[in-house]
Amino acid sequence: MIFNDNDTIVAPATPSGGALCLIRLSGEQSIAICDELFRGKSPLQQSLSHRAYYGTLVDGDCLIDDVVITVFKAPHTYTGEDIVEISAHGSRYIVQRIISAITQRGARLAEPGEFTRRAFLAGRLDLSQAEAVADIIAAESQTSHAIASTQMRGGYSSALQQLRNELITIGSLLELELDFSEEDVEFADRTKLRSLLEQITHQVDTLCESFTLGNAIKEGVIVAIVGEPNVGKSTLLNRLAGEQRAMVSDIAGTTRDTIESVVNIAGVRFRFIDTAGLHTTEDTLEQMGIERTREAIGKAHIVLYMSDGTKSDNTVYNTDIEIDDNQHLFHIINKIDLCDHPIATTDEKTICLSAKSGEGVERLRDLLASTIDSSAALRGDVVVSSQRHYQALCFAKESLHAAMNALERGISADLLSEDIRQVMHHIGTITGDITTSDLLHSIFSKFCIGK
Repeated sequence: MIFNDNDTIVAPATPSGGALCLIRLSGEQSIAICDELFRGKSPLQQSLSHRAYYGTLVDGDCLIDDVVITVFKAPHTYTGEDIVEISAHGSRYIVQRIISAITQRGARLAEPGEFTRRAFLAGRLDLSQAEAVADIIAAESQTSHAIASTQMRGGYSSALQQLRNELITIGSLLELELDFSEEDVEFADRTKLRSLLEQITHQVDTLCESFTLGNAIKEGVIVAIVGEPNVGKSTLLNRLAGEQRAMVSDIAGTTRDTIESVVNIAGVRFRFIDTAGLHTTEDTLEQMGIERTREAIGKAHIVLYMSDGTKSDNTVYNTDIEIDDNQHLFHIINKIDLCDHPIATTDEKTICLSAKSGEGVERLRDLLASTIDSSAALRGDVVVSSQRHYQALCFAKESLHAAMNALERGISADLLSEDIRQVMHHIGTITGDITTSDLLHSIFSKFCIGK
């Protein structure tokens, strides 16, 4: 639960235990509270904004630490309030002592995400930008960082605001018709209205389609490594991960459960899943493992079907694996280091390699990287990566289709106007023009303390 937004809040913005720790305060009493503890050349109340000051923190007669304090005065701050940032030594004892002294003087500990929540409430960020702050912090690859950066800088917001402005224009003309309903006039030219709705629908469709890329980049591209027992699936996982993530043995059926490892390839996170071998067995545990293999295949963006290159039928693989149009299936012929002669294949979706020696693995990396076109994200195009945003856009698309159908059937302006309002509502939930306290709590409770 988030408390009174008028309170002065405090929290460490960096983990304690390192060389330095940053402690952040925000609120009307931030500077006054720190003045009670800070001993420098002059009181912080007399300081200039966006300036750093060296001094000591004392609690009564007890010296706490030498610190550097940076003062940010409202309204030109992250939260729109006075902010004080204290850079102290990272000792857990020192950090705890400073925060304790501050809370004793009237501040309270910040809730998760409360600084960014205040930034949103103060109009410093819209809701999509605020959510991007958490994505920036969580980014573990170049592309996920690029998507979050574009969103935080407002590129996503600008695209949505443009849509909303166009819808407001449509809605205002339709509302004007309602005011003159007795005179039977049309202020909104139906031909132009249809053209504008088609353009907006196309823009929303484009945003929805980008979610496939955005979600894969944000959550990681799932790659299921499957095949019969003892073909080298675990060895390949270890080779790609660069460490012993899976137990390797010549005994068939060693892997009975899925094992996952995350690998960064060309700026994209790939989540490799080593699975139990596909075969017929009466062993209950192996059957459970095979069932989980099937589940992994269903969730995967890419399926690597491995076979043993030392077997006579290595260039052909027959499997009942079914994939949909959004999945990729590649054939990996392993153990070429043990083959007496080279394996010839012209199939672009087949790669010959040795998971043990590493031969051919780099080509596999290139093939995997080619399945994800991250260029749009890297050049700053708007890419939807949030499940919440995607759902809102899908709802907006449904309302747009309803408006188009209403227009085709010559439905009255009042009903058509209601469809337009629904589109605006769903887009507004993304930017925060329309929101609820429950939604805000759900979003900001996932943030880290101090941000």
